Amino acid sequence: MAPLEPVYQLKCSCTSYPWGRQGEKSAAARLCAKQPGWVDQKDISKPFTIEDKPYAEMWMGTYPTLPSYVASTGENLQDLLDRHAEELIGDQVIEKFGSSLLPFLPKVLSISKALPLQLHPNKDLSSKLHEKHPDQFTDPNHKPEIALALGEFEAFCGFKPLEQISKLMRLDPLKKYMPSITKPDFDDQQLKAVVKKMLEADDESVKETYKAITSLSEGDFGPDTYIPKLAPRLAEQYSEADPGLLVALITMNYLVLQRGESIYIPADGIHAYLSGDIIECMARSNNVLNTGFCPRSKRDNVDLFISCLTFTPHSGEEAMLRPESFDRSQEHKTLRFAPPMSEFDMLQTTLKAREKESLGAVNGPGILLATEGTAMMKANGKEVELKEGQVYFVAQGTALEFEAGEEGFLMHMAYVE
Repeated sequence: MAPLEPVYQLKCSCTSYPWGRQGEKSAAARLCAKQPGWVDQKDISKPFTIEDKPYAEMWMGTYPTLPSYVASTGENLQDLLDRHAEELIGDQVIEKFGSSLLPFLPKVLSISKALPLQLHPNKDLSSKLHEKHPDQFTDPNHKPEIALALGEFEAFCGFKPLEQISKLMRLDPLKKYMPSITKPDFDDQQLKAVVKKMLEADDESVKETYKAITSLSEGDFGPDTYIPKLAPRLAEQYSEADPGLLVALITMNYLVLQRGESIYIPADGIHAYLSGDIIECMARSNNVLNTGFCPRSKRDNVDLFISCLTFTPHSGEEAMLRPESFDRSQEHKTLRFAPPMSEFDMLQTTLKAREKESLGAVNGPGILLATEGTAMMKANGKEVELKEGQVYFVAQGTALEFEAGEEGFLMHMAYVE
């Protein structure tokens, strides 16, 4: 068992899904491969090695599907937190969330093709689904999340402004998806009906619409000139008959984020990530409803999906999560991404060669990733050499000091207080 410390190096794992980036092209895999193996009482685990297959997500934290372990002992991190909850999590967070479980789950995602068109159900629905189908919905929690770009990152996120969608729906190939009873002004209820019709359309109808819209000129789509260019790429990844093509291209915001930019996805928020490497963090949950960009057999019930659909955000700008300065950053080298939720905030520290930063303690735990470069770190006086790919649990009340190496240093830390 690990002794009580201000920080613990972790051993994390990486998933392989078809939408992940191949082998060494995956940032998730590259970072995971730079972590150590660990020793436990039974065996010596080999370090993670990259094979010629797609790698999608490196998970960091205590969610039981893919938990992290203390690198020096092989102990499950959650077991350590249960044993020293007051010292490591802190009374404030335990009282707030009612347990010693970390309320957040950070990941590194590497995306080569569109993830399923999806939403994460709200707490009330998640609780009901978990009770009825615990194998599919493995917890009763909601899953609002943020995605922070490590480079260029493409995503569909939330719905376009109603006026913009309304103009597109006047195109001849799309008129059949309008509700039979229309209102003078296109509203969210009509949008809901449009999305439902698209998702319920048979394969031939979707194919017919796909061929018709890709035959139109860019100018027919107003400001959305990307539609006829992006449609073939999505069809090649999945199928011309996938209804996700229509919902995403016609009704959703298509965003291209650059390094350091972030979006927020609320519970019940429709989204689909397309490509890029990102830091993702979410409330502690793994629940999802999928309705597109996946085989028909893996799509969830359309009525269920539509019933909990939210219409926020309703523009690309509304989806953006702008950073602010972190008030406990001494050298002002750290930004704070603060989504409108209680489970976590995310810090991003960027240092040039030999630059320093000091971060005041927070009243809750954190998970820290050395995303790029190297640094010396002091945690309540304990000195640690940070190398790219290393992940640390940071105990509540721990002040951190960094001095970057010659190549500079980029750090992300999810925390709660």
